[in-house]
Amino acid sequence: MTPETHAGHRTERGILFLLRIGIGWTFLWAAIHHFGNNAYVSGFLSSTKTFNAIYAPMAHSSFTPVLAFLVEYGHLLIGLSLISGLLVRASAPFAIMIMVLYWTAHMDFPYIENVNNFLVDYHLVYALALGLLIIRRAGHIVGLDAWASRLTFVRNSPLLRWLTA
Repeated sequence: MTPETHAGHRTERGILFLLRIGIGWTFLWAAIHHFGNNAYVSGFLSSTKTFNAIYAPMAHSSFTPVLAFLVEYGHLLIGLSLISGLLVRASAPFAIMIMVLYWTAHMDFPYIENVNNFLVDYHLVYALALGLLIIRRAGHIVGLDAWASRLTFVRNSPLLRWLTA
């Protein structure tokens, strides 16, 4: 490995680490910010535009507290996973799903949230960045996935081995 290649590799790892921490903090802060407040789920779902027929019925149903619980704890677990670098391969697909759902919920086709975002907004950019974190094994970059993948019980379990890969 040449010095230039090594420096580029270190730079890439540093950027992936910061990206993982940044997105993890975004999810963790969303969880902290919304804990104990179910009203935001109803407000968010009832204000959808393009897919209102799908989202609005959930806004004022008996399912709303369950949905609020799933959102709060889903954000919390994803945030902790990304920040710690543990089970990134498991949490990032759920984070991608959430980002795509938020993207559709904010859509007022062809705009996303306002006229400044034509088809693409930060939700899709986050989803793509999360895909990159999966592909580049970002949990192994100053993360607990590297440590967990060396544990005997993890190495002996195909599922755990895959989750920490």
